Amino acid sequence: MQDQIKAIRNHDKDNVATLFGVVTAGSVVNVMEKAGDSFEVKVLQDIPYGHKIAISKIAPGDEITKYGEEIGIATQPISIGEHVHIQNIDSIRGRGDWDQKGASK
Repeated sequence: MQDQIKAIRNHDKDNVATLFGVVTAGSVVNVMEKAGDSFEVKVLQDIPYGHKIAISKIAPGDEITKYGEEIGIATQPISIGEHVHIQNIDSIRGRGDWDQKGASK
């Protein structure tokens, strides 16, 4: 039996958590929160070490939040337990066009 992989949710506003190991589809991740609480998420696909996993349902156009900051916009629906990476988000960091359109602050 594989040891349970852990992930961390860095801020209460985060809708993703960062993995502390390689996970495979169907496994369960123990997501730790800064207050010491934790919850489990079933993984929907293989995800590499250090990547993000969705811990809430995310709709296209929703902001991806990590460390309490918006780091991107979802380009497609993202289910709880799904890999969150370049295949399903657009970065908003360092984008002049995002500044011109106006971020929702």
